[in-house]
Amino acid sequence: MSELSSNPAGQQEARDPSESPSSPWRALKKAAARLQDWFTIQSVGVKLMVVAIAILIPATAGYSWSVLQHQEQVAQQVKAMVSANGDGVWTYNKKLPVVFGTGSVLSFLEENGADRITVIYTPLSWNISERYILIESKGKQYAYYPSDIETKIFTDKAVTAPWGGRLSFVPKSELDADSLEVFARLEQRFSGARPQSEKDAWKAGVSGMISAAMTLGLLAFLWFQLRGQFKALRFVEPSQVHGDIGELVGMDDIKGEVAQIKDQYLRRQAYADYGVNKAFNVMFSGPAGTGKTKLASYLAKELQLPILFHSAANLETGYVGGGSQTLSRILAMAKRRRRCIIFLDEAQDLFMKRGGNRKFDDDTQNMLLAVLDGVRTKADAEIIWIVASNFNQETQPMDEAMLRRFQMKVDFRLPNREEREAIIGHYLAQRADKLDAGMDLRHLVEITEGRSPADLETIVNQAGIIAVQAGDNIGEGTLMQAAERVLVGNVTERTTKERERDRRVIAVHEWGHFLVDFMRERELAQGNWEAIQAEMKTIKISLKANPRNNALGFVFHKQGNNLLKTKADIEHDVRVLLGGMANEELFFGEEGTTNGAHNDITRVTKLLHHAVAEMGMYRKTRLNYGALDNHGGRSLDDETRMLMEQQSERLYGETRTLLARLKPLTEHLAGKLMDAGEMSLRDALFEIRSFEAACHQFNNKVGLAHAG
Repeated sequence: MSELSSNPAGQQEARDPSESPSSPWRALKKAAARLQDWFTIQSVGVKLMVVAIAILIPATAGYSWSVLQHQEQVAQQVKAMVSANGDGVWTYNKKLPVVFGTGSVLSFLEENGADRITVIYTPLSWNISERYILIESKGKQYAYYPSDIETKIFTDKAVTAPWGGRLSFVPKSELDADSLEVFARLEQRFSGARPQSEKDAWKAGVSGMISAAMTLGLLAFLWFQLRGQFKALRFVEPSQVHGDIGELVGMDDIKGEVAQIKDQYLRRQAYADYGVNKAFNVMFSGPAGTGKTKLASYLAKELQLPILFHSAANLETGYVGGGSQTLSRILAMAKRRRRCIIFLDEAQDLFMKRGGNRKFDDDTQNMLLAVLDGVRTKADAEIIWIVASNFNQETQPMDEAMLRRFQMKVDFRLPNREEREAIIGHYLAQRADKLDAGMDLRHLVEITEGRSPADLETIVNQAGIIAVQAGDNIGEGTLMQAAERVLVGNVTERTTKERERDRRVIAVHEWGHFLVDFMRERELAQGNWEAIQAEMKTIKISLKANPRNNALGFVFHKQGNNLLKTKADIEHDVRVLLGGMANEELFFGEEGTTNGAHNDITRVTKLLHHAVAEMGMYRKTRLNYGALDNHGGRSLDDETRMLMEQQSERLYGETRTLLARLKPLTEHLAGKLMDAGEMSLRDALFEIRSFEAACHQFNNKVGLAHAG
């Protein structure tokens, strides 16, 4: 797979140090990209609102700044007045009466002169001040409240005027109570004549607070948007993908398909010269946990493309147009980036035939059909759409128009024996320093037949958890314990521990299944006990309750590896399923049978229906009447029902006859199981051999004296 990591340009481009994953510039660019993605998918109303707020923020801030600048100028004028006579006395003459002056301050000074000029000032918000001017003349103090213009002229004149040396400044905060009472009356008198700079002070403050509030509000809105609804629509950069395609063990055929996708994408022009110029639409199908999502992310990393992961289940909003709107948003984000991968997971419902009762589903499918259409503009011609489903056209009827949109279909599968061993070894190698030496994985590989790579990873992780809790290394026993926990579930013995009758019924029932299977394997192995142990599917029989399937006991067994089943195989499976109920009837009578066989009977019914109605077994003609159920909805015909009942009765009778011969052995094994609580296959075979060795009379009776 070396071609997957080769650079099509022939050399690695030099990277800018500012583009390192930890650089502030890269983080800023990433945040800006996310913000652009969010803005792209919003409605026109939301866009106009954001733009309007973005314009108002600098406008209000600018207005506040201009007012503050004007106030700063007025404050500078007051400071200039202070500096005109820095030796001023910080008091004013309280002995003289205070009267209101007429005209302007400068006119009064030119006409009457002044013995002393006192400026009473109060610092206000920010840099502006409130000021009163008291002019002592002819035994009185004339009070003035100058305007902004008067203050500026007064300040300029004070530098050269003869009365400039008679100025003094008194902070209002240093006045006594009597003086404050006088100035309270002055404030009331001059309330309508305050300078404009003072009147505008509150406007500057309010404008500044509005600007700050809108800034914080917009930032908070964008933050919640990006972390909320936009969280599901977020591109993952190639540098954020951990691992590489080499970590997908045992998927050489699937990785070969991915190599073809990469080659076709990188050499688009070469393929176009041969007439291959369809859109890049890829369909991943196969069982859950087989690595579809991982492979898509690794493909994005190989192609150095950002990838957006989205679950197709989120498109089922229940509202008309809800899913299509989400697809439109995804497409808008993809077009902005131009080169990217869109991965829709769990999309099996999108492949179903259209025309159902749910209008919103058809709208979503129609929108996806339009998006995946082969006729595209240059803006979205380089977008790779990968749509993943847990089913394929063989297991689920799919819409033909949807299937035609995909130029490449990659079918995932469950790993075979060699691949399972390689996958387990790969995950164990990551914990090499915590493993027992010389572990044999063959047994674990056998019992995980039909399990996905995700299940195998879960088993190894569970083994690590058990080992940590036990303070020991991971060994074969730990792995088997983890496999039971993952494949069977958590079990408890408290449910049946004090219910002796139920425990006996369960023991008899489970041994009925086991012994029917055992007798067939014994016949096939011709008495070779090692071959019996290797071929039997049973791993453990337990009286512990299993909450996962609400069972009071369970049999832990490995999956069969026969993909093709003969008529004899199907009949054997039916006998094994009927063995539990047959044993209950032998030990407790027909009235003593329980509903514990409900699941067994259901599976028997399905097996016989498959054999009779679908495979044509036990008929003169080979016709599949079951296929008519999907089209005409026909119910079970009388002949099929009669044949199913006949074969069920025959197979049940054969099973009951076999178990009747083994009743003493069942009694012995049930007692051992009730004492131990659970028994492994090795323990069960040991008890059978011990029982036969001690009971020669039993062996002669059932014809097993020379069996092994």
